[in-house]
Parts: sequence; structure tokens; C-alpha cells
Amino acid sequence: MDARSSRFPRQRLQELLAIPEGQRTEAQWDELNELEIKLASSNRQQAPEQGARGNAPAMAGRPGGNPHGKKRGGFGDKSRRRR
Repeated sequence: MDARSSRFPRQRLQELLAIPEGQRTEAQWDELNELEIKLASSNRQQAPEQGARGNAPAMAGRPGGNPHGKKRGGFGDKSRRRR
């Protein structure tokens, strides 16, 4: 890993991912794996502080588990109707 990759790890990761898999050297594979591990662990450390949706409650005001708050319809409802 050079000095540039330690300052901008996400940029370096993108550079390494741009290289086709068959053309990467062993050193590039090692660096790629190290960067992925480093960036993944830093994401986990930041996760409690910075939620993906701005710390909004996951299912606020939407009971039943459906994220849109709607009942699921379709063929099941019509086929169960008595004739």
C-alpha cells in the first residue's frame, strides 16, 4: 500500500476494482482485500452514530410489517371468495 492509498482508501478501492479480475496482481488482490476489510469495519463503527435513514425509526406508523402500510392483494383474495 502506498501513501496515496492510506489517505484516500475509497478512491484506491475503486481504482483496484476497475482492474479486471484476471489482470490483477497478487499484491493488488491483497491490497483490495485489506481495503475492503478496513472500510467494512469503519462502516460498522459509524453505523450506530449515523443511521442509513438519518436515525429514523424503522417502521414508524406502519403496523403489520409492510413498509407501505398497505394490505397485500392479488389473486389470493379473489380466489378465496365464495361462489
